[in-house]
Amino acid sequence: MAGNSNLHDSARNKQDEFYTQLSLIESELKHYKAHFKGKTVLCNCDDPFESNFFKFFAMNFNSLGLKKLISTCYASSPITGKELDYYQSANGQLSFVRQPYRVIITEVTDENGDGRVDLADVEYLLRNKKNVLTLLTGDGDFRSEECVELLKEADIVCTNPPFSLFREYMAQLVEYGKQFLIIGNQNNVCYSEIFPLIRDNKVWLGYNNGHFWFKVPDSYEEKKTDFKIDETGQKWRRMGNICWFTNLDIEKRHEKMILYKTYSPEQYPKYDNYDVIEVSRTLEIPCNYYEVMGIPITFMQYYNPDQFELVGMAEDNGKGLSGEAAKWDGKNPHCVINGGKAKYKRMFIRRKQDNQ
Repeated sequence: MAGNSNLHDSARNKQDEFYTQLSLIESELKHYKAHFKGKTVLCNCDDPFESNFFKFFAMNFNSLGLKKLISTCYASSPITGKELDYYQSANGQLSFVRQPYRVIITEVTDENGDGRVDLADVEYLLRNKKNVLTLLTGDGDFRSEECVELLKEADIVCTNPPFSLFREYMAQLVEYGKQFLIIGNQNNVCYSEIFPLIRDNKVWLGYNNGHFWFKVPDSYEEKKTDFKIDETGQKWRRMGNICWFTNLDIEKRHEKMILYKTYSPEQYPKYDNYDVIEVSRTLEIPCNYYEVMGIPITFMQYYNPDQFELVGMAEDNGKGLSGEAAKWDGKNPHCVINGGKAKYKRMFIRRKQDNQ
């Protein structure tokens, strides 16, 4: 991911550059192949020839049946232009450049005759003007006018957007009605701008989630934990609660959980400040309880809108609970049992009747 500056704050987060491994992209994208045939894909937070998102779609251009691949990068990315130091000028000459540009791919063939389609073929095609590499007039920020025009052209957006700008990035995708598959943090589901989209079945989580290693720039501050430097000197940062957000329909969101636990007041106490029971683990959702339950946000990995209803969340002061929130004291929105430590980020859910 080549990050983007905040248009309202030029001093963007310098620790916001995380580059996704190809293996993570491949393990998720293998579930979506049918969605891409005949589509234009945009990777608008990705330095062409550096981003593994661009590499994945370039190398799989034909097998996915893509119509077009567009990739853009941001000016201050620490990797911009390191691998691809030229562009196609108006007179057909290749010139050295280190500034943001866009690559538009409409054809990928085995140009070098080695029996496979890879990035060498894409570079050859660019040099022979079958595809297009041009400089951007601005800084390549995904909110800039020229990048928004590219967004309008796209059918599906797939990238790892800047974590610090996730709200704004998602809002833009929704505003322009785009299909997307992007990386974020699972805690994003509790954002006031994101939760309503999930509740209303406009956004859901993809297949993979957990702790994953990302490449980070040389300038990245070293950490005591979840940080390493490999034998080549490359810095790595492991990020927790990473997941995929999408609005592309997938089989996973239609799979029903098998419930085996039975409800009892002793095993499922109610919160002090909500008339709602606590379910500490997703796999312990009772099979015979149809009132509101509080559950960790990890439940979102298994959420099936045909099986459960998302009622609200503690982070939103119980909004949506109506009568169930009668016991809330109006002070602490977090769920508490017997005056103990507040529970971390609870979703409020209700199981739907089996015949629904």
